[in-house]
Amino acid sequence: MKSSSSSARTAIESLVWLGIIAAALALDRLFPGIGRLRGAGFSPFELAALVAGVPAFFSLLTLANKRLLARRGMPEIEGVMIGRVYRLAAVVAGVLALAYGLGGIETFGAAFAAFGGMLLGWSLQAPVSGFAAWVLVSLKRPFRPGDRIQLPQLGLTGDVTSIGPMYTTLNQVGGAIGSEEAVGRHILLPNAMLFGQVVINYTVAQDAAYMLDELVIRITFDSDWEQAEKILLDAANEVTGDIIEATGIKPYIRSDIYDYGVYLRLRYQTRVKDRVEISYLLQKRVFNAVRNAPSVDFAIPFIYSYRAGVERKEEAAPFPDLAAKPDKEAGRIRQIPAEKVHASGELPEAQDVEQVARSVAALGLLQPIVVVRRPGTSDEYDLMAGHLRLAACKKLGWKTIPAIVMDSRRGTK
Repeated sequence: MKSSSSSARTAIESLVWLGIIAAALALDRLFPGIGRLRGAGFSPFELAALVAGVPAFFSLLTLANKRLLARRGMPEIEGVMIGRVYRLAAVVAGVLALAYGLGGIETFGAAFAAFGGMLLGWSLQAPVSGFAAWVLVSLKRPFRPGDRIQLPQLGLTGDVTSIGPMYTTLNQVGGAIGSEEAVGRHILLPNAMLFGQVVINYTVAQDAAYMLDELVIRITFDSDWEQAEKILLDAANEVTGDIIEATGIKPYIRSDIYDYGVYLRLRYQTRVKDRVEISYLLQKRVFNAVRNAPSVDFAIPFIYSYRAGVERKEEAAPFPDLAAKPDKEAGRIRQIPAEKVHASGELPEAQDVEQVARSVAALGLLQPIVVVRRPGTSDEYDLMAGHLRLAACKKLGWKTIPAIVMDSRRGTK
C-alpha cells in the first residue's frame, strides 16, 4: 500500500511538471512576438519549459526506478532513498539550466570555482579516501567477501559479505552472543576507516581456513597423566579427523603445573567458522571421558578435586552449619565479619577466585579460614590462611565467614 502511494505521488509530480512544460510551450506559440532573453536567446516561456523539463525528467526516472525495484522484490524505501538523490540532482541541474538560459553560466562557474571547489574538496574528503581504499583492497586483496576479519581497535569481528566503493559490509560475529559465531547483524564499515585500522584476517586462504585453538583442563596431582593425555588426544582425533587429514597437523599437548594440579592444554587445528561448535564437541567428549575414568580427576582450587568435593559434601554439611554441631572441631569455629578480616600480600588470581566462588556456592565453605586477632583490638583480624576462600566468600556477598581465631600470644582461642 505504501509503495503504491509513493509511486502515485511521483507520477503526479511528473504529470505536474509535464503540464508546466506543455503550458509554457503553448504560451510561447500564442505570443510569438515576445522578446528574447539575453544569453541563450530563449523566450521566457522556452526558458520556463527548459527549467521545468529537468525535474520532469528526474521524476520520470524516479518512477521507473521504483517500478524496477518493486519487480525485484526490493523494499519500497530503497526507491524513496534513490528518489531523494534524483531530487537533489534535479535542483542542481535546474539551477544550471536557469543560469544557462539567462546567460549567467560563466558567472556561476566563476562563483563555483571560488567557493564550490573548496566546499566539495572538504565534503568529499572521506568519500575520496573511501574510494581509494576500495581500489587498494581490490588490487591488494587483504580480505575478500567470505573472509572473517577482526578490527581490534573497534572491538569488531565479522564475515565480509560485500566490498563496495564506499562501504564494506560485515555480518557481525559475536556481539549479541558470547562466542565466535555470525549473528546475522550487518554492519556498514566506511572504507575510509580502513586506512587507520589494523585488520586481522582469519581466513586468508579461504580453501583452507584453519587456525590453532586450545582446550584446557585441570587435573589433580594424583591423576594418571598418560591416561589424561590419551583422553584429550582421542577426543581431538575423533572430532577433528577431517581437519587433521586436510592440514596434516596432528593435535598435541602442552602443560603447566600450578598450586592445585596440572593444566593440560590440548592444541589442535580448527576451522575458523566452525570453531565454537568443534570446541563444544571436544569439551563434551573430554568431560564424559574424565568422569568415566577412575584414574583421572578434575582439579578444583582448595577443594582439590571434583570427587573430593562431592565426597566431603556427603560426609558433612558446609561450615556455616558446623557451629550447631556438638563436636570439638565445630566448637573452635566462629562466625566473624568478613569486612573485619585484613589480607596481606598479592591478590589471588581472578580466575581462581571465580572458580572457588562457584564451588562454595554449590558445596558451601568446606574449611574455615584461619585468622589472628590484631593486638589492641577486639574485632579486627589478620588473615593467616585462606586468602582464596576469603576472596571467594566476599565475591558471593557473605557478610560473615567461618574462621578459626588465633590469639597472637596464646594460640587458638
